[in-house]
Amino acid sequence: MKKASIISKQGKPDLARVVGPVATWLRGHGYTVTADPAAREFCASAQLVEREDLVEAQPDFVVVLGGDGTLLSTARCVARAGIPILGVNLGSLGFLTEVKQDEIEHALAEIDAGRGELSLRPMLHCQVQREGMCVASYEALNEIVLNQSAVARITDFELRVNGMFVSTYKADGLIIATPTGSTAYSLAAGGPILSPEVPGFVITPVASHALTNRPLVVRDTAVIEARILVTREQAFLTVDGQEGMPLAESDVVRCRKSEYQVKLFRFAGRSFFDVLRMKLKWGER
Repeated sequence: MKKASIISKQGKPDLARVVGPVATWLRGHGYTVTADPAAREFCASAQLVEREDLVEAQPDFVVVLGGDGTLLSTARCVARAGIPILGVNLGSLGFLTEVKQDEIEHALAEIDAGRGELSLRPMLHCQVQREGMCVASYEALNEIVLNQSAVARITDFELRVNGMFVSTYKADGLIIATPTGSTAYSLAAGGPILSPEVPGFVITPVASHALTNRPLVVRDTAVIEARILVTREQAFLTVDGQEGMPLAESDVVRCRKSEYQVKLFRFAGRSFFDVLRMKLKWGER
């Protein structure tokens, strides 16, 4: 039996008119439908499943109704099981949730017919090393960020790539981003945009106190180590802007390419550059 899950962002005003038709379409085409609490409010016949339990529900794919934040949290839950995601944009920008509301039925029909192409997005695996021991590990689709809670206070970082010393930074923060994350916080901090097919990571200092400290692109086979040398306030590691932990001086955050990847549905006729042009309003051809 075919299965699909609906995941949505609590409080989105469009949910009331979007969730019901999506669930009806899926059931009408032979799918058993599960939904998280936010979506199930508008499709009571769907089986309830928490986002963290999606893998156990074993859907053929997940429909994410919301913005990039909703998709990011869903992606971290399902990546290890290889479950594909259809991202529908109910937000304002949305580089990842690129399907528009009036395109949902067409997108679902393409998937059901086996014509939905997949964009494979690499993830970043990071470990926090404290006194030689791993105290935490995370998977990120967009980026990991090292910074501190106080406004306008700098932190000293040491950066190494494959064990080789790169530089020390006096900056408000340090971003290590995947190609997918290159259009997120890294872009806002002055980093370059990487096409999803580029096998690399971007290391971007935030508000560096040395104008010569520029964003750096390295191969995705690299092991990246960022160590906090001096922090004047409590430092934090943040993963995809949604989870993380406090850091102590001399903690090392070690990053490498994850063994997992995120599968996003994309559709013929819309390239990554079409999405950039539309979202960043670069102008028509």
